[in-house]
Amino acid sequence: MGSRNLVVSYQQQQREEAKQKTFVPAEGRNRRVLQDIGNLVNDRVSLQGKKPVTEVVDTAVARDVRAPAATKAPPAETKKVNEKHIPEDVIVISSDETEKSKPVSRRVSRKGVKTLTSILSARSKAACGKPEDTLVDIHAADVTNELAVVEYVDDMYEYYKLTEVDSRVHDYLQSQPDINGKMRSILVDWLIEVHRKFELMPETLYLTINIVDRFLAMKMVPRRELQLVGISSMLLACKYEEIWAPEVNDFVCISDNAYTREQVLAMEKAILGKLEWYLTVPTPYVFLVRYIKASISSDKETESLVFFLSELGLMQYHVVVKYGPSKIAASAVYAARCTMDKSPLWTETLKHHTGYTEDMLRDCAKLLVQCHSAAAESKLKAVYKKFSSEDYGAVALLTPARSLSSESP
Repeated sequence: MGSRNLVVSYQQQQREEAKQKTFVPAEGRNRRVLQDIGNLVNDRVSLQGKKPVTEVVDTAVARDVRAPAATKAPPAETKKVNEKHIPEDVIVISSDETEKSKPVSRRVSRKGVKTLTSILSARSKAACGKPEDTLVDIHAADVTNELAVVEYVDDMYEYYKLTEVDSRVHDYLQSQPDINGKMRSILVDWLIEVHRKFELMPETLYLTINIVDRFLAMKMVPRRELQLVGISSMLLACKYEEIWAPEVNDFVCISDNAYTREQVLAMEKAILGKLEWYLTVPTPYVFLVRYIKASISSDKETESLVFFLSELGLMQYHVVVKYGPSKIAASAVYAARCTMDKSPLWTETLKHHTGYTEDMLRDCAKLLVQCHSAAAESKLKAVYKKFSSEDYGAVALLTPARSLSSESP
C-alpha cells in the first residue's frame, strides 16, 4: 500500500513537470519582436528555419517515464494560415544585414531629359545674344597656379575699371603756361629711352608717365623743371615696381648733371605730397596684360605690336586726356588685331573681358594707327627704334592697319 502511494505521488510530480515544459501559445500573446515586420510568431519561426511549436505532450509520459514523448502533427488549418501569412519579400531591419539582403533600388535615368531651368537659361542666353559656347575660359590653364589668383582676378579687374577714373588725368595744359603738348611728348620720348637704358620693367614706364601727368595736373611747373619732374617720377616708380631700383645718382648722371641730388629728392617729396602717396593706380599696362590674354590667339609678335601701339598712344597728349587707361589698352589690342588681319577682329571673349565693342574702340584705334603710320617720319623715334629691333620682332616695320588708316577719325 505504501509503494502504491509512492507511485501515485511520483506520477503526479511527473505530470506537473510535463505541464510546465509544454508551451501552448495563447491568444493575444503571439506577437513578434520589434525587429521583424509582422505579428505572427509562426512567421518569425519559419524565417529561422524552425517548425511551429504545436506539439502536445501525451498523457503516456506521465504513466511511463522512460517512454518517448509523442508529438502530434499540426492541424491542416494551422498550416494553411502559416502559408498564407508568409510575405513574398521579407525585409529584416537589423544592424548586421548583409549586402545580399538589401533591396535593389532601381534608378530611372534622366539622361537627355531637359529640365525647366536649363530650357529657361538657354532661352535667356539666346535673347541676350551671348551664347555660352563662344566665350573662352582664359583662366583654364591657371587653375593650379596659385600666383594667378584665379578666384579673385575677375573682382580685381572690376575694381580697376571702377577706380581708373580716380587716376585719370584731364586737360591740364591750360593751367601750365610754360608747357605744351609737344614738350610733354619730348619728355615722354626721353623717358622711354632712359627706361630702356636702365632695363626696367614695363610697369615702371607706365606708372612713371601716370605720375608725371597727375602731378602736372595739380601744380604749375616751370619749363626748366619739367625734366626734373620726369626723373623724380621715374625714381618713385622704380621704388614701387622694381626689385633693384636705380640710385638717385644714376638719374643725376642720366640727366647730364642738369640737377643735383638734393633737387631730385626735394621734387620726389613734392610729388608724393601732391599725390598724397597714391601710387597704386590702374595704368594701361594693367589692362594690357589682361586683354592680351583674352585675345587667345595672340603670339609674341602680336603682343609686341600691342605694346608698340600703346606706347605710341602714351606719347600723345590728346590720346591720354581723351581716353581712359582701359580704353587705350583695348584699342591697342583691337588695332593690333586689325594690323595682323585676325579673324574675327573682335571676339565675344574680348568683348566680355574688356567691356567694349568694336564701335566703342574704333575712334581711339584709328588714332593709334595714325601714330603708327607717322612713326617712321617723326622726329621722336624712341618708340619706333625700340620696336624696330629684333628683340620685339620688328613690329614697327609692319604695314599699319588699312581698315583703320583709310578712314578719317
